[in-house]
Amino acid sequence: MTVTDPHTTATSSADLADPARSAFPPGFAWGAATAAYQIEGAHAEDGRTPSIWDTFSHTPGKVANGDTGDTAVDHYHRFREDVRMMADLGLTSYRFSLSWPRIQPTGRGPAVERGLDFYRALTDELLANGITPAATLYHWDLPQELEDAGGWPQRETAYRFAEYAAIAAEALGDRIGTWITLNEPWCSAYLGYASGVHAPGRTDPGDSLRAAHHLNLGHGLAVGALRAALPATAQVAVSLNLHAVRPHSSHPDDLDAARRIEAVGNRVWTSPIFKGRYDDDLIADTAHLVDWDTLVQPGDLAEISRPLDLLGLNYYNPTLVSSAENAKNLPRHDGHGDSSHSPWPGADDVAFHLAPGEVTAMNWPIDPTGLSDSLIGLHREFGLPLLVTENGAAFEDTVSEDGTVHDPERTAYIKGHLGAVADAITAGADVRGYYCWSLMDNFEWAYGYEKRFGLVHVDYDTLVRTPKTSARWYSEAIRTNSLEHGIAPQ
Repeated sequence: MTVTDPHTTATSSADLADPARSAFPPGFAWGAATAAYQIEGAHAEDGRTPSIWDTFSHTPGKVANGDTGDTAVDHYHRFREDVRMMADLGLTSYRFSLSWPRIQPTGRGPAVERGLDFYRALTDELLANGITPAATLYHWDLPQELEDAGGWPQRETAYRFAEYAAIAAEALGDRIGTWITLNEPWCSAYLGYASGVHAPGRTDPGDSLRAAHHLNLGHGLAVGALRAALPATAQVAVSLNLHAVRPHSSHPDDLDAARRIEAVGNRVWTSPIFKGRYDDDLIADTAHLVDWDTLVQPGDLAEISRPLDLLGLNYYNPTLVSSAENAKNLPRHDGHGDSSHSPWPGADDVAFHLAPGEVTAMNWPIDPTGLSDSLIGLHREFGLPLLVTENGAAFEDTVSEDGTVHDPERTAYIKGHLGAVADAITAGADVRGYYCWSLMDNFEWAYGYEKRFGLVHVDYDTLVRTPKTSARWYSEAIRTNSLEHGIAPQ
């Protein structure tokens, strides 16, 4: 994935009126996504033990308002209600994650059948309602016992992950046809082990790079384990939050800043996974932090680069950067939480900037062109079928007196980004589906319950679910398989 033009402009509402952009291919997967720790609750039921996020959220000062996922939105007990809600919305697919400590509490040894039974029941309910399940093996909930043994910076964690993948595939492979190994390993490695704003909250840039390699290795080993256990028709993928990196100017130093971020943010994943190598410039940029010759052992890259059927892209906003020297008189922005430690090992002096224009409640810029650029670039470079496995926005939702939740900003955001998907398809990219983040409001990691991304509003006192007006718009887009269906944002 290459650095993109800093002067690209966002998709306009006028563009979305073009009929050529409005329809999607037959069989396009219309979905929504969630993650286990963010929605399930039941944190100590049926054999589940703490994950790193249980420990992190219970550590004072780590999560806004001291919030935890102990109850979350109680999906563990309300999943049938939630699946009926998905069916009412017309979703054709649902992407969810399996909780590693619910299935394999210590990260080693045999599974807890009660944990697997929950996912058997969930997938049966989805299939009975005509909704295709897509399972993510790892969405950041490492069993705490494995973190106590060193976590992802330790090579052994990759082998434990492959064992867990085999257990899950053997138990659920008759029900689930799409499997995603990792979700956003950038966050796991760099926010977890470099900046410390995510669990487990460590701040060692060398360890973050070790974690990156072992996440890659775990991915490759898991692909092998999945292939051995799943039917030949199953599809295996990874979901990456690849950055649409844009230099602030054409100054050589800004171009190099963009190259450095693209290397440690994107190519640290895509080059080993799809090309069987770590790029020389990445190694040179980070050689003072880690000994790559020792870290990468013989056979690792062959494991990591096992063929995939799909590539998942998570996209929220582009990344605008400059050199530190060129940023002296410019406002800065990073969007990755308050920390004195950089989440960019080897590039911690690169400056980040807020692009002009509208922003979400996360202060993330709204620019759908980053999504179309990314999809087209990935298609041209790797040629794989693509899924948008996450895309969405947090806004300050308004609940009216009659209980309706009006969120026209979210509707416009989703419509604009679906338009970007349509642009990519028109340009030749084989995009097979779109999963809105998120199905419903939930525990938003270090932000706790302050930020709402859901199509469905959740009253955190009563846990009552109420579809927002964006859900109504999205439901009609699903029904018509198009963007232009006559329902305006409201």
